Amino acid sequence: MAAAACGGEAAVAARALCAFSPRDRRFFAISGSDGRLRVWETTNSRLQQEYVPSAHLSAACTCLAWAPPGGRPPPSKDGPQRKKRKSEVTEVDKQLDILAIGTAVGSILLYSTVKGELQSKLDGGHDSRVNCVRWHQDNCCLYSCSEDKHIVEWNAQTCKVKCKWKGDNSSVTSLCISPDGKMLLSAGRTIKLWDLETKEVYKHFTGHATSVSSLMFTTVKPMNENKPFDGITGLYFLSGAIHDRLLSVWQIRSDRKEKNAVMSFTVTDEPTFIDLTVSEVKEEPVKLAVVCRDGQLHLFEHILNGYCKKPLTSNCTIQIATPGDDGDSTPNPVPILAAAFCTDKQSLLLVYGNTLQPIIEKVSLNTTESHICLIRDVQKVLSLKTDVAVTKVKTPVVNLDTKVLVPGIPGHSTAVKTPSSGKEKKKNKRKPGETEESIEERLEALDIDVSKVKTPGGLPQTDSFAVLLVQGLESNDAEILNRVLNTRKENVIKNTVARMPIHAVIPLLHELTKRLQGNPYSASLMVRWLKSVFTLHASYLSTLPDLIPQLGMLYQLMESRVKTLQKLSRLHGRLFILVTQVAASEAVQDVTEVNQTAKLVYEDESSEEEGSDDEMIADKDSDENWDEDEEKEEQSDEQDMTVEKEINGDSDLEPENESEEE
Repeated sequence: MAAAACGGEAAVAARALCAFSPRDRRFFAISGSDGRLRVWETTNSRLQQEYVPSAHLSAACTCLAWAPPGGRPPPSKDGPQRKKRKSEVTEVDKQLDILAIGTAVGSILLYSTVKGELQSKLDGGHDSRVNCVRWHQDNCCLYSCSEDKHIVEWNAQTCKVKCKWKGDNSSVTSLCISPDGKMLLSAGRTIKLWDLETKEVYKHFTGHATSVSSLMFTTVKPMNENKPFDGITGLYFLSGAIHDRLLSVWQIRSDRKEKNAVMSFTVTDEPTFIDLTVSEVKEEPVKLAVVCRDGQLHLFEHILNGYCKKPLTSNCTIQIATPGDDGDSTPNPVPILAAAFCTDKQSLLLVYGNTLQPIIEKVSLNTTESHICLIRDVQKVLSLKTDVAVTKVKTPVVNLDTKVLVPGIPGHSTAVKTPSSGKEKKKNKRKPGETEESIEERLEALDIDVSKVKTPGGLPQTDSFAVLLVQGLESNDAEILNRVLNTRKENVIKNTVARMPIHAVIPLLHELTKRLQGNPYSASLMVRWLKSVFTLHASYLSTLPDLIPQLGMLYQLMESRVKTLQKLSRLHGRLFILVTQVAASEAVQDVTEVNQTAKLVYEDESSEEEGSDDEMIADKDSDENWDEDEEKEEQSDEQDMTVEKEINGDSDLEPENESEEE
């Protein structure tokens, strides 16, 4: 039950449309970006058919679906033909393989790989791009959904619309028919289960946050065999969505309140191709092969037995890489385009390489190892050889003795030399016993400065930085990531981010967020990477529908740091004032005291003489004044004594009498 993922325009741009034929996986159809449909044989990787629609540029292919085995083929567009023999009819019925091709303009093409021509064209059902096409168990019925929000039921024999109804409020991106053919699953973002007889919704499911790209049933019988089976109740189905790394498993129950998924499978990237083995009994596990956009294949094996809360991881991961060249031991990854289980359920068909000439290989399953890397030399296999059945151009075989005349001088001839192999060239260049010249000697012979050729310090260039970064993110190698992310050069960071693939942007943002949380000292380095990522890949990030949950942790981290910025700024200001004051006081204490005594005094002589004369004059004046004061005091004393005598009457007495009396 191979299923090519069919979804919106973004999904088609990121993946190649491909599908395996339902009968023994005999053919593999793929439509690339050039609009050409190529059908390859899986047994020998030979190109069986190549079909170019008349309007392949304006009406590109958007989805593919092989018709189920059995049933009657659609009528030919050439009208009635002669009646075939019975043996011819049985032979055609055995080999009949019809491809339904949805286009971007709303029409559906029915292409016959046996006849190698267009059988018929279905028009008038859709006004917009066809997102998915599914065949009913009866070949006469075909279902399609479109961007015009409608689901159309076609009659493939009459090429007319049987029924048309609105499937959703937005575009319907995926369809799947139940095993009994009575129910139809449709999905835009929500998933609906329709009753094909009444065209009414039987049950709703939650769905995904983005457009659903794939729907398929995983069981054909209910796991609980005790209850009666009505054809749909108890069955499980799988769904995947664009830009979603979880594949959800849903169970159709009689309880209409249960709308959520019962379990989920986790993968490394968006699923681009899904194939599974249908579980027919209760003890049989479901085997799931999921090809992701990063080129890896994840294998799951699980028994569906009810609700499981934790997402299930893959039992085995398969990658394909090329062997290292002679001078480079680093292998290059080869993307896996599709994978399908063989009829024995023990081997896988792997399709890898490019869409122009893919390589188809059958490998056996080995789920004991958790990771398998297959080494394949793709360059030898992908030597673009033109198949004889496709083209009529013949390449002449030229021998060594053949001479070919070329334009120029008449009679001039030259021998055409066939290109020799690499081993012969090496043998011709090197003589026995001669040592091989080193690269430095060869550069000196070419007069090339060796110092300019060598990189300083053996540092890798920007291209190798981008490769190392992608390898480190995929393998989660801390040594490689530290070597790349510890770069401080702005131009190297910008060039590395510009050269890295788009699918590595989100893992890089997760790694930068983790490093910002773990070590705050590395924030200065991580911010440079964040700035370059947001500057160069802003347009891609704006297209992601789940951008908010993807960058939620980084946003919360930045918000928490911005909230503490104001407090830290205040603290920084206060500490700055304290530090400046302490530094100023220490500077004042360290300054030595200045001796203010004069080392030299100069005295003028003329000023001293004038000063001495003035002093002498002042001294004389003070002495004269002193004498005058004493004389005045004596005269005043005598006058007082005479006054007293006159009062006492002693003034008439003579001095002699006075003596006698005594």
